[in-house]
This record gives sequence, C-alpha cells and structure tokens, in this order.
Amino acid sequence: MADEETTVYGGRYELHRRIARGGMADVYLARDSLLDRPVALKVLFPEFATDRSFVERFRREAQAAANLSHPNIVSVYDWGEEAGTYFIVMEYVEGRSLAQILRDEGKLLPDRAADITIDIAAALGFAHRHGVIHRDVKPGNVLISPLGQVKVTDFGIARAVSTQENLTQTGTVMGTATYFSPEQARGEPVDPRSDVYSLGVVLYELLTGAPPFSGDNPVSVAYKHVQEQPDRVTRRNANVPSALEAVTMKALTKNPANRYASADDLAADLRRFRDGRAVTAESLVPEQDFTQAVAAPTAGSTRVVPSVAGTQAIPSVGGGAAAPPPRRSPILPIAVVLLLVLLVGGLFALANALEDEGEGTLVEVPAVVDLPLDEATKQLQDAGFKVSPEEEVDPDKDEGIVLSQDPPPGTKREEGSTVTIAVNSAKAQVEVPTLIGRQRAEAETLLRDAGLVADFRPAESDAPEGQVIEQDPDPGVERPRGSVVKLTVSTGPNSEIVPDVSRLSPDAAADRLQRSGFGSQFQEEPSDTVPRGQVTRTDPAADTQAPRGSTVTIYVSSGPTTSTTSSSSSTSSSSSTSSSSTTSSTLPP
Repeated sequence: MADEETTVYGGRYELHRRIARGGMADVYLARDSLLDRPVALKVLFPEFATDRSFVERFRREAQAAANLSHPNIVSVYDWGEEAGTYFIVMEYVEGRSLAQILRDEGKLLPDRAADITIDIAAALGFAHRHGVIHRDVKPGNVLISPLGQVKVTDFGIARAVSTQENLTQTGTVMGTATYFSPEQARGEPVDPRSDVYSLGVVLYELLTGAPPFSGDNPVSVAYKHVQEQPDRVTRRNANVPSALEAVTMKALTKNPANRYASADDLAADLRRFRDGRAVTAESLVPEQDFTQAVAAPTAGSTRVVPSVAGTQAIPSVGGGAAAPPPRRSPILPIAVVLLLVLLVGGLFALANALEDEGEGTLVEVPAVVDLPLDEATKQLQDAGFKVSPEEEVDPDKDEGIVLSQDPPPGTKREEGSTVTIAVNSAKAQVEVPTLIGRQRAEAETLLRDAGLVADFRPAESDAPEGQVIEQDPDPGVERPRGSVVKLTVSTGPNSEIVPDVSRLSPDAAADRLQRSGFGSQFQEEPSDTVPRGQVTRTDPAADTQAPRGSTVTIYVSSGPTTSTTSSSSSTSSSSSTSSSSTTSSTLPP
C-alpha cells in the first residue's frame, strides 16, 4: 500500500504501519476511529482473495476466534471485505512474541517456562471446549505483553471440530513442521491432543533453547516427529527438574493415548509442579504400537507382528523337545515392503502439501545483518533467494541497514525460497509531544497530528479530572510513526468527604470513618453542649475533602468545664441571697 497512513478499512480502521507478516496475510497496527483504540488489522494477501478455499478458511478463522473470549486469547472484534480482499480486526497486544523472546534470551528458567505454558494451555483448553483446535501452536503465535500477560493468537489454521464441511482435501497438512504432531505429519485427522503435542514441543524449546527435532527441510523434520524419540530434556539442560521433564516428555509421546487427555490436564500437572506437589506424569504405554516399528523378539516371549496384511501373533516354543522351526511365511516381508511403500508415499504427499517446499536445491543462507539494504538484497538474490524486506526502527543504527534476518545465516534453505530481512527505517520516526498537563481530547489531537496512537489509562490523582498526568514515552523521544503512546489520565482527586459523626459514640464514629476510607484517633475535650462520651467534632471537619486513607482525629466530650460549674454555683448562691434580702425588705413590720 502506497500510503498506509491514510488507508481506511471498513470506514473506521486507519492503518498506520505493518507489524507482522504471516503465511497468508499482513498484520497492521491500526486505529479504530469509532471506539478510539489501537487494533491489529490482518489483511489477506490479494492473490488469496480470489481463492474460494482460502477466503472460506479466512472467514472461518474470524467466526471461530470471535467466539473465543478468554484472557489468554487475542480477541477478534470485526471482519469484512475491502478493496478486493478480506480483513480481520483483532485486539492489539503490545509486546514481543515468544519466538522473539527465545531469540533474544535463549532458554528460559524452568519456573518461567512452566508459567507461560500454563497460560497457553489454558487458552487451548478453552478453545477445545468450544470446538476449536488451533493446529499451529508455536512460539510465533504466542504474544507476551510488557506485564507478562500471555496471549495466543492466529487461529488461521484452526477449524471447528463440529463442522460438517471439510475445508481441505484429504491428506492435506497444515501447520509448521517444527511443531507438528505425529498425526499431523501423517496427514491424519487430529483432535485436541494434537495441540497438546505441539505445546509440548514449545515447552521443550523453552526449557532447552531449541525444539526437539530439526532438519534441512520440513519433510525430514516431520519424519522425525513420526519415527524418532526426542532427547531427554535434562540431557540438553541439566538444570530442569525431573518432574518438569516428565511433564514435557508425556506431552511429547507419539501415541495420542499416552499424552495428556486435554490441555487442561497438562496445565493442571504444571500447576502441581509449580506448587511443589507430585505430578501425574509416569511410565507410558510402549510407543512401538503407534510408530509401527518392528522390534526384534526376545527369547521366551510372544512375538506380535503389526497387523499389516493379515499377519498373525506367533508364540515362541517353551521348554521340552526342540520343535522344528516353523516355515517362514512370505507375508511378513511383503508387509514390511508395503509399509515402506506407504511411508514413502506419505512423505511424498507431505512434501507436496507443505508450504514453500519444492524440489529445489538446498542453499546456505548468507549473513546480511548490518549490511545496507541494496547490498544485502544483491547477496541474497545472487545466492538464489527471494527477498522480503520489513521496516523496523533502531535509533542506534543507520537508516537502511539490515537489523535481522529470517532464516538466520548459515542455515540451508531451498533455492528460490524467501528470506525476510528487517531494515532500519529511521526516517519513519516522529517526536513525541509534551502531553502532561493537557486535557485528554487535546492530547489525542496532538498525537494524531504527529502520526501517533493514544492509549489512555485512568488513575486517581489530585489533578483535575481528564488531565494527563503521565506519558510513556517521555516528551521529545523519537518513535516510529504509528507507535502507541501510553497516557495516564486523572479520574480526579484521591480523596473522600469526611462524614459527620458528631454526637455518636467513639466506636460508632470510628466505624463510620473506616467505611469511608479513613483511619481514626481519639482526643478528649470539654463541652458544655455535648454529653460526656459523645463525639463533639472531627479534624478535618465534617463535609470537607480529605485524602483517602488519612487519619481523622475524633474529639470526644469530657463533660462541662470545672470553671463553668463553679461560676454557675456562685451565681445561684448570690441570687438566693439577693432574693431573701429583697423578700425580707418587703415584709410588713
């Protein structure tokens, strides 16, 4: 799009900048002008908009995800059609993907890895209960906010379990090979336990810094998911507790029957680990039955040949006279050959189904980080790759310099595949204006004029209601156009009106003040008007504002003053004497 700043979708969603690129859509940071909030806008690639199956999958994603309202799932707000393509409006989550965290930090501490996995499992469990399987659980589809909140996104490959419509042809494989479940790699139907396996791969990577299986191409990785056992977690990271290793390996078992029955069960076992309780992960059913591996029989055992092409269980002969060896049946070799043919055929179908895979030559990806864009593009194209540049901003690097690349240098990829490079775009930066002290509407206008997006957060303060009291980033800092600026807006003074507690008992007065948010202390004072033991007044006075949580002094009457009492008695005696004198003088002689 030539001018993202002025592009509007659905009459209300103003595009600012692209923040991600997926397998079939671009994701933009946008602003919802109607509800005044930042959103993420996913726009389907134009070449897919004419493909009915892709459009249907895109539409199904919106409908399925829109029904999933959960704290650990990215919310879907809206969807529609614009300019010959389709879009989905989602919650904007500021932060990093779990994939970025792994690239930046490497393996995580066991407790942190368990906590993140618990939240992902909670999201998947909720989706499963609503009939949706994610099918593409991977670190790139998990977002972590700056406060540590976990959000699962991109149900683009998810399909409602209860749907009657099969949106894909039989045997089609969708997902990411590194995180495939064995049944996904086989092209078989999947259930929620497939997501459990994929989440087990993610947990394994969080604990060890690398996924359990890797290879030169997705076909070889998928084969390993079906046929090979992963290294024990502690072999790669000796600091992982045995209980957490047991949980991880149970989630990674080949046979779905041996895994956790649900994502909720996985989360529950991880919580037991975090609480220091015993986990339920234990010895499992042998995996050979699922991988169809043919093991050599042991002496004195019953041999069970996989039931392919009508093979039978052949008991071995026990003690006594040696029995003549049974005639070797030709069925077993035929069955093995058929099995190999089926396996090769399955892998061939898998290779055709995987995205971006063909029959090209594997080429080593050159290192282009820190090179100018033109030079990096030339090196990648000379090596036989396509180049997909994306804009990022690093104020410490020159404009046009490559900041990162994916795949990383030294890895081998098929000739003709795409290498994504992040290019420094310093010219896209704008200066954050001074907003503290301004009213909300004025601050929003200033940010909009600067090409930035406001994110308002309320907070109590002594400042007038609606006034900006904090901003992040600080004034004068440069940020990419379209970035979010967090503004803390005052909801008014953090104070309460002191209630009138006069003439109450001290205990009743203290209780009423506590219910209004104040502490209290007592002090006595004489009073000619308030009976002894009752409240005369408070400081601060009743019906005035005072900070919530502050201490109010309760004054309690100690009764009339002594001087007042003596004066009153003297006056009474004098009056009596005067009266007697007067009376006496008026008597007749």
